[in-house]
This record gives sequence, structure tokens and C-alpha cells, in this order.
Amino acid sequence: MQGGGCVRAKRWEERPATVSEGTKRTGEARGRWSWVEPSVWTERMLTALERGVKGGKWFSLIDKVYAMANLESAWARVQANKGSAGVDHETVEHFEKSQKGNLEKLQRQLREGKYRPNGIRRAWIPKPGGKDKRPLGIPTVRDRVVQAAIVNVLEPIFEQGFAEHSYGFRPGRGCKGALRRVTQLLQQGYTWVVDADLKAYFDSIPKDGLTQAVAEKVTDGQVLEVIKQFLNQEVLEPMNSWVPEKGTPQGAVLSPLLSNVYLNPLDHKMQAEGLEMVRYADDFVILCQNQQEAQRALTLLQQWTEGAGLMLHPEKTHIVDATLAGGFDFLGYHFERGYRWPRRKSLAKLKETIRQKTKRTNGRCLQAIIANMNQTLRGWFEYFKHSHYTTFSRLDSWIRMRLRSILRKRRKRKGRAKGSDHQRWPNSFFAKHGLFSLHAAHVKACQTAQR
Repeated sequence: MQGGGCVRAKRWEERPATVSEGTKRTGEARGRWSWVEPSVWTERMLTALERGVKGGKWFSLIDKVYAMANLESAWARVQANKGSAGVDHETVEHFEKSQKGNLEKLQRQLREGKYRPNGIRRAWIPKPGGKDKRPLGIPTVRDRVVQAAIVNVLEPIFEQGFAEHSYGFRPGRGCKGALRRVTQLLQQGYTWVVDADLKAYFDSIPKDGLTQAVAEKVTDGQVLEVIKQFLNQEVLEPMNSWVPEKGTPQGAVLSPLLSNVYLNPLDHKMQAEGLEMVRYADDFVILCQNQQEAQRALTLLQQWTEGAGLMLHPEKTHIVDATLAGGFDFLGYHFERGYRWPRRKSLAKLKETIRQKTKRTNGRCLQAIIANMNQTLRGWFEYFKHSHYTTFSRLDSWIRMRLRSILRKRRKRKGRAKGSDHQRWPNSFFAKHGLFSLHAAHVKACQTAQR
């Protein structure tokens, strides 16, 4: 990207790769799959994973799911993530008090085929930078443990076949890798972009199609039955309850893996068609070298989604020329004319967070306010540090205005900071009090990248 934020050359996160039998040596498989649950994925199983199993399908996995070591690992994951209680009102802390007995009960139920998941508590969370809300499904703690145990078993099986350009909810991958790939393709001349949006993807995945996609690699009937039960959990709100006809709830531990499984055929179709797609979960773009190729990509995408029982958002899916004004948004960034900067919703979300921390009636001392605000600013900068340089000085100025307004209020003066307030509390005043400067951090990052 010309003239934008400094992008340091980093080695892309690498997914585990298969090798020929002639190059296999003891311990190599474990090194390539260091992220897997070791109590499940022994050296023997990893070797089978790389060699390939008969018919490409895995049998007899339920015993791996309910193995106590796996349940303990799954519980540790749930415990670390904390989270709210489900419909049974049992918190993570309460589950922990009887951890041993709770895990033994889950093990027994899974082994005997008597495990039945509870309903899902529906909550609504704000969408970033807007007034709209998205539904969140909150399973019970016990169900989150079982789902995590299933993920420990199934994730390596499907990870083996996921496409290179898929970055969401995968070990060793993330948003930054996807953004680097988009930047690289734009620099190479792939500037005609299919900016796609799947309408309510998690809530609209056909259940039969999803279970069939899982069954293509997993034939253990008990595991498939538990997954079906999760997909058919009752959703409960204060005054309503129902069983959705489609979808896998956002918020469930199993949902990210299932969402990738269902979109994996799309990944490989685009790859087979010679198209450059970059996907993070249900957020993706297809980058092309000309308008005709972009139109072909959109047509193929429309045909695939229709056949898969999904829907492209008619207003949010379109073709753009990234060399012209308008551009496109992807993973919090806006790309346009060789530059990138935070999209409007990303800026709105940051400003709203800062507003809450810098209310004029804030009674804390200035150092405490700045320390609290710096936590937000440092995290935000780490993600958006590759934005165009003009992004940061403008934000710094706005942030200092918020702080000056607090100080002005304490002098019993009304309104926002202005005029002589800038001389009374110059920029250096806030620097001495430790305020994190986005502009200074960006300059330092650029200097480091040039060494």
C-alpha cells in the first residue's frame, strides 16, 4: 500500500503441513501439531492423521471425547474463558466447587449415551459502532465443557483439509494474517474486489447440510448424535422459547469449527477456479485483477451460496474498484486507493469507549483516568498500527480535548475545552502525565520497521 502505515515484514503463520512417508521421523508429527490436545492426539494418531485413514473417515472417537484427561483439558479451557451462566444458572465458579464429580458425571453420561444438553440462553450484544444488536447463544457450563472436548478431538481432523486462505478460528492464524494477505494481493494488482456479506450466516446454516459435512470425515454415530443434539438445543429468552430450524448459535464453543467446516467447500471451489479469496469466518473478500474476473467470482459465489442454503446480503455484497474512492471494509479496516485506515465503526467504537472513561464528572485523579484509558489505546493501536499516518494525530487531538474538558469542568467552567485551555494544558502536560500517544507510537513503529 502506498504511503500508508508501515507494514513490518513478518513470516505468515503456517498451518501444519503433511509430508511424505520417506521424510517422517519419530517426533516430527508432534512438532507439526504442537497445538493439539496431547491426551487425545497421541503420536500414533497424529501419524494416522498425516498418512490418511481408510476412506478418509474416522471411526470410534467417542471414547476420546469422554476420556477424563480430555474432559479436564476442556474444563480448563472453559474455566479460562470464564463467561456467563447458562439457563441452569450455574456459574464457572460453582461448577469448579464440584469439578471432579461434575466431570465424572459427564464422562459417565457420554460413555453410556445418556448425555443430553440443556437449552441455550439467548442474550443480545451490541454490534461494534452501531445501535443494532446481534444474538448470542450462551450454553451451560457443562455443555461448554463437552463442546470443548469434542473440539479437541475433531479440530485436527478438519484442520488437515482447510484451505490456505481461511484465517478465522484456526490455530496459529488470525485477523492480522488475513489483513497481510489482502494487502499483499492489492499491491500485486488484485484491486477489483468482491466485497461479500453472508446474511445471518451462523443463524442460517442448514442443519442437515452441516451434519452431512461433518459426517464426510467422522462416522462415529455417538459423536454425530451429540453434535445433532447441540444443533437442536432449545433457545430460551425471558418470555419465549423455541428450537431454531437452522443455524449454530454464536457463543457456543463448537460453532466456530462447524462454521469453518461448512464454508470449506466454498474455499476450495474458489481455489480451484483460480480466484484469490481471503476469509475470516463468515467475513471474506475475493480479490481479482479485472472487472470481468470479479463478475465471474460473484456469479460463482451466488451459485454456491444458493446451493448451500445460504444468502448473500443484497445491499452489502458488491464489486468495488479499490483504486477509486469508496473502497471496501474488511476486519475493522477500510481499504481505498492504496491506503488503509480504521473503518467508521471501528473509530466509533473506540471513541465511545474513550467517552465512557473520560466523562467530565469523572471523580478520579488525572493519572488514574489516563492509566485506565492507556489500556484501551495500547490495545487499539496494536491492531490498527498499520493505518495511514493521519489517523493517529487526529485521534490524539480528540483524546486530549476530552481530558482538557475534564480539567476545565474542575475549574467550574462549562463546555468543551477550547481557546486558552490549549495553552493552560499543552500537549506536553499530558505527555508528562503518561498519556499514550498514538502518533508517537506509530512513528516509533515505522522507525523499527525500517531498521
